Amino acid sequence: MTGERGGHGEPGARGADGAPKAAPAAEALKVAVIGGGPGGLYAAALLKRLDPAREITVWERNAPEDTFGFGVVLSDETLGGIEHADPVVFEALRQEFVRWDDIDIVHRGRRHTSSGHGFAALGRRRLLHILHERCRSLGVALRFRTEAPDLGALLREHDLVIAADGVHSATRAAHADVFRPTVTGHRCRYIWLAADFALDAFRFEIAETEHGVMQLHGYPYAADASTVIVEMREEVWRAAGFDGMDEQESLERCAKIFADALGGRPLRSNKSAWTTFRTVVNERWSHGNLVLLGDAAHTAHFSIGSGTKLAVEDALALAACLTEQPSLERALTAYEEERKPVVASTQRAARASLEWFEDLRLHLDQPPHQFAFNLLTRSRRVTHDNLRLRDARFTEAVEREFGCPPGTPPMFTPFRLRGLTLRNRVVVSPMDMYSAVDGVPGDFHLVHLGARALGGAALVMTEMVCVSPEGRITPGCAGLWTGRQAEAWRRITEFVHRQAPGTAIGVQLGHSGRKGSTKLMWEGMDEPLPEGNWPLVAASPLPYKPGSQVPRELSRSQLTDIREQFAAAAVRAARAGFDLLELHCAHGYLLSGFLSPLTNHRTDAYGGSPERRLRFPLEVFDAVRAVWPAERPMTVRISATDWAEGGTTAEEAVGIARAFAAHGADAIDVSTGQVVAEERPEFGRSYQTPFADRIRHEAGVPVIAVGAISSWDDVNSLILAGRTDLCALARPHLYDPHWALHAAAEQGYSGPAAVWPAPYRAGSRRPVTGRTDAPKPRLTLGG
Repeated sequence: MTGERGGHGEPGARGADGAPKAAPAAEALKVAVIGGGPGGLYAAALLKRLDPAREITVWERNAPEDTFGFGVVLSDETLGGIEHADPVVFEALRQEFVRWDDIDIVHRGRRHTSSGHGFAALGRRRLLHILHERCRSLGVALRFRTEAPDLGALLREHDLVIAADGVHSATRAAHADVFRPTVTGHRCRYIWLAADFALDAFRFEIAETEHGVMQLHGYPYAADASTVIVEMREEVWRAAGFDGMDEQESLERCAKIFADALGGRPLRSNKSAWTTFRTVVNERWSHGNLVLLGDAAHTAHFSIGSGTKLAVEDALALAACLTEQPSLERALTAYEEERKPVVASTQRAARASLEWFEDLRLHLDQPPHQFAFNLLTRSRRVTHDNLRLRDARFTEAVEREFGCPPGTPPMFTPFRLRGLTLRNRVVVSPMDMYSAVDGVPGDFHLVHLGARALGGAALVMTEMVCVSPEGRITPGCAGLWTGRQAEAWRRITEFVHRQAPGTAIGVQLGHSGRKGSTKLMWEGMDEPLPEGNWPLVAASPLPYKPGSQVPRELSRSQLTDIREQFAAAAVRAARAGFDLLELHCAHGYLLSGFLSPLTNHRTDAYGGSPERRLRFPLEVFDAVRAVWPAERPMTVRISATDWAEGGTTAEEAVGIARAFAAHGADAIDVSTGQVVAEERPEFGRSYQTPFADRIRHEAGVPVIAVGAISSWDDVNSLILAGRTDLCALARPHLYDPHWALHAAAEQGYSGPAAVWPAPYRAGSRRPVTGRTDAPKPRLTLGG
């Protein structure tokens, strides 16, 4: 959007206060910026540089030298954008930056260093000074120690109002009904401090005190200064007495706790106070001629980088969109469309990092190198392969400690469950195919499961196999309630064992509960059948969603009948030749319906407390375990959260896992959700893994991680970090039945954990797709 006539808005537009907004004057935009932090200042400078005729004013209620914090970290990517957009600012920053490559992790007296990371930082005051000077040189009006005028007046008198007024944005609050913000508090307290010397690396130091775990995040930002953030859980902070200390007492106490990291030096503050981090998310970022920028629009935890980085990137995108688009409305829409996915990805990574530090105590007893690797990969943005490129020596040390033979990726190490040794860590996750006839698996199942067994995974799981006709989800679901069905399954298990030796095949037994009698997935998932319905049963008479059939609450005698149906199906599964049996207690099906407080409203011995809700699923497990061959393993799939208020808590999920392990479960398959229709999952890469991680460490039971694990790099990272023992992948195996073999080929691995079937060995290398022998140009001659 340029400053040319007619390029500022559209006739009849309205301001955010609802007043009619006339087309702006022909000469240029008139812009107000609320907040003089780095994001607001940089946006002002860019907009003025792109069109000097623009009238731009920045209101900042504090003095020019007032700021919180000390150092600011910017990535090479952000710096590249600055260099391209404003070389003057870039050059001034370049002269100030302190750069370093190493991350030090200090825990229990051992220091591990990982190199090749590449950081750049400078003092926040210095950054603001550079931006102040740039704004002044361009003609931006800077009004310090001045509250911004009334928002309504600003909106009426300016073509564009940029709200860069921070995490506590009054502007956002004034239009909360439009922006629809969500502000989430977290469980740690932290304080932003500084030390008058330069650390030689980005340093994470763990202190295990009598009150609990505390951590230091530190990095240099000048030749003689470092930022130091001290963080700990709220309960640790209170137990240590910090809630009763003044600023100076906190400084002295933190300096004493982390004396080794500081070399005995003191810490200093800048009106520093203990606070909790707040994650800000807004459904919308703009309204009329008002737009949010930086912390007013979003926040991301400091443990993965800098809010300043995001704010500067916002400013770059906003300035570009205002230049490229023909109207203000389209420019602000383009700004949101460009930035929101990027920020959402950053916030997911930040949340993973934040929660890792909140639960730091879970990882303290890991082997030293694994602990360091786990910390470095906590946000899922740094991965095994990425870290190997940065620092091969460090990564190899982690692999040796883990027990990887030379040249063997972590995913191709074996794992033992009871009497079954899996040759690698890859599982084909259960996936409903809805292609059986009268519960009998046919040629489709033979080809589907057989192809994936030939594809290199260590364990191939069936879909949920139902224990009765009434326990089906759809008419196309497979079963194990008849001998005919068992014989059909035996045909499949024999194929796997004969044609893919070394591959195990497991069966997942379940009952649909209140989610049964529905259409095939591609005809309408979870929608009731138009005809031919069968009656449903559940823990409580609650329909899955409006319009669903209301199930009958199971009586004591019916509970006994269903328990026996599971046991009878397990006997058939053993005779059919399955190597492993999984009990399906997840996703809102019958047994899951007993576990969740949202779906179990019973007042008898099978409802109420978590222990009582566990009673029937454990009875079924015990009945199945009693008839399942002793040497063959059993696993249990659970939903570790319902993604809904009032549902299963993380603590309850750990308790559920402990209970099944105490009854003989060999591993817990940790999934989430699908329990209630009104769930709100927090989707993202490997988004369910933290639940598996917690159960593995707190319950002390092997786990299978599932959920948006899509790359072999993710699998290696999760296994090596100790967050899971096995990884189950679903959609990647639909896309590529030979996913595991291709993962081996792409990593140059050809050992016993990934054996190509003899007829396929000629395809064990990626085919050449184009000419590669053409001579490369050696000279470029000018015209």
